Amino acid sequence: MLQYIEQIFTHLNGWGLPVIMLLIGITEFAFGLYENHWTKNERILDIVCFVVPKIVVKPFIAYVGLLLLPTLLPNAKNIFAWVPFWWGFAIIAVGDDLTQYWYHRLHHQLPWLWRFHRTHHSAPYMGMAMASRQNIIYTIFFSQIYLTTTLVYLGLGYPVLFVTGIKALITTGAHSSIKWDKPFYTNKWLKPAGWVLERFISTPATHHAHHADSDDDGVGHYKGNFGNMFFLWDVIFGTGIITRQYPSGYGIKHYKQEEWYAQFLWPIFKSRKEGSELAPNGPMVGDAVPLEKEIVNRGLLTESIV
Repeated sequence: MLQYIEQIFTHLNGWGLPVIMLLIGITEFAFGLYENHWTKNERILDIVCFVVPKIVVKPFIAYVGLLLLPTLLPNAKNIFAWVPFWWGFAIIAVGDDLTQYWYHRLHHQLPWLWRFHRTHHSAPYMGMAMASRQNIIYTIFFSQIYLTTTLVYLGLGYPVLFVTGIKALITTGAHSSIKWDKPFYTNKWLKPAGWVLERFISTPATHHAHHADSDDDGVGHYKGNFGNMFFLWDVIFGTGIITRQYPSGYGIKHYKQEEWYAQFLWPIFKSRKEGSELAPNGPMVGDAVPLEKEIVNRGLLTESIV
């Protein structure tokens, strides 16, 4: 058994992580943690978002990048190979996750970008099924793919693989519906470690708050808690909230269960759901929709209030 576990972590950046996600996903289903939310439309969307980036988008970008880089930077191959592993690890971890923090944050704060990230927040549940759920445009412009390819070419391949592996484990754990961090808040012997942990990396409690469908209960905080691997960025930039509690509901209140292809491929394909942000001429409302009356008053919707 230990031999198989060792093989999984050895190949974490290959088939190892999907195996871990599959095992966690099976556990979540076994305990009924998805309840009745995983409809056919949601299921197709989650599967497509998991498969396409891994077997098409990321390999294609990496392949093209490694073809172009020798032409663009002909004398730079392995130029940083001399950098000690741990220095390389620290620099990459900070640089990669800090750029992702701002990429993520801007998609919440700029309404015209929100619709590219909305797919990730439309899921009315947390778990392995939705962890990779993103619009294709959001994925294509995701900085980590290009940064990883470039750093491998520059000679930092081993630190890069190590960082991406650790980051994948942390972000996967933060999206899981298994509340593995709860013992750190309830066990008095673990509370000191929990205090540090929740301020340093993303945990289910802090990241679930980011996926809450409301911030009215003092637990949800979808306009903050943007950190991916490091929650530390939210502490530094004042966008974090720590409650050690978990939201009662997830997703977005104005979710119209748009077609999976519209959520995955907007604006290439658009939704047929009237009033949806993803429909033709849909309202650009950002990550929080005002009350229907306010929407009508602002001319964002013309439909009557029921």
